[in-house]
Amino acid sequence: MSEIRNPELWESGKMKIDWVIGHMDILRGIEENFRRELPFQGLKIALSVHLEAKTAYLCKVLAAGGAEMYVTGSNALSTQDDVAAALVHDGLNVFAWYNATPEEYDRHLTRVIEIGPDLIIDDGGDLVNLIHTRYPELLDRVIGGCEETTTGIHRLHTMERLGTLRFPMITVNDADCKHLFDNRYGTGQSVWDGINRTTNLIVAGKTVVVAGYGWCGKGVAMRAKGLGASVIVTEVDPVRAMEAVMDGFAVMTMDQAAPLGDVFVTVTGCNDVVGVRHFEKMKDGAICCNAGHFDVEVDVAGLRKIAASVFEARKNIEGFRLADGRTIYILGEGKLVNLACGDGHPAEIMDMSFAIQALSAAYLVAHKDELKNADRKVIPVPREVDLAVASRRLAFWGIEIDCLSAEQQQYMGM
Repeated sequence: MSEIRNPELWESGKMKIDWVIGHMDILRGIEENFRRELPFQGLKIALSVHLEAKTAYLCKVLAAGGAEMYVTGSNALSTQDDVAAALVHDGLNVFAWYNATPEEYDRHLTRVIEIGPDLIIDDGGDLVNLIHTRYPELLDRVIGGCEETTTGIHRLHTMERLGTLRFPMITVNDADCKHLFDNRYGTGQSVWDGINRTTNLIVAGKTVVVAGYGWCGKGVAMRAKGLGASVIVTEVDPVRAMEAVMDGFAVMTMDQAAPLGDVFVTVTGCNDVVGVRHFEKMKDGAICCNAGHFDVEVDVAGLRKIAASVFEARKNIEGFRLADGRTIYILGEGKLVNLACGDGHPAEIMDMSFAIQALSAAYLVAHKDELKNADRKVIPVPREVDLAVASRRLAFWGIEIDCLSAEQQQYMGM
């Protein structure tokens, strides 16, 4: 039933999955609990997340809880064919392969939705959008779902505001154990992993322009500074711009930054952040990449139109030679650079994020009646889930913290 590139690659994929399992302590504990409790027994879960080893382990944990898994990727360049093959070898249903065309990507999403899922785990909102627009007859079956990213949550809030969202969605990205660590430390490290392994260039001494100073942008800027770069931040939010200034970074508009930057990283969740007017000002050899979910932040199509020629400079690097002789380089086709050009976030970081996903999915099933009839459809991660994940992480580190006494709790009004 699966649709993958090459089933014979499973041994390589299994090796990758086994490696991350050894570094995902929280999920291993949750897997043990799920095997005993079977919270998803008899349920179908449709999942669209970047399909690499950490995601594969999340799928195996959910399957251990009794779920029938239907899996696809959330980005055509982040799917690893050997990991997909390993999941199929373990009996899961997978519809994805690396570098899928837009038509193939859509077909894989469709194959996952048309089975009639009880739960949806989404990364960017494609599955939720698809079931609402093309398969409304399946909506009543859905207990609810979880959304991994800022971009997907924006889409959910829009649907809720318009009154079109039909089932509850937990905003996993907003959990403290997700955005404070995954977005900041995970994105900060994995973006530079992707850039450095792809370009093989030094960061120290260069000027890096980071567009957006949310939690992801903070992480990218912090790691760039640590690697020895001078960092410029561009923002549209005055409060975040103030934060960047007080964190020691230069802040200016993208028009002002365009002639100064050696490396540009967009982390905004918005479109057309770096456009043609900026390319026209950039220095020869400037490198542009995107760390936002969708490939709309850097206007690659616009750059292609003004380029005199386009060539492959290196694997995952396209060179765009302009009429005046300057060359602008784009990494990973403007797609999510940490996955299009790398392996994504470190295993220990995704351990927390995917623990939130797994426990939130179990929460949806346990509270399905009250949540289905609630007025709000976009709901936060329950605080007890966030605290449980944090407590497990501290325990694995061997760290103990203080607890409030009964008197202190009374004093605090708890």
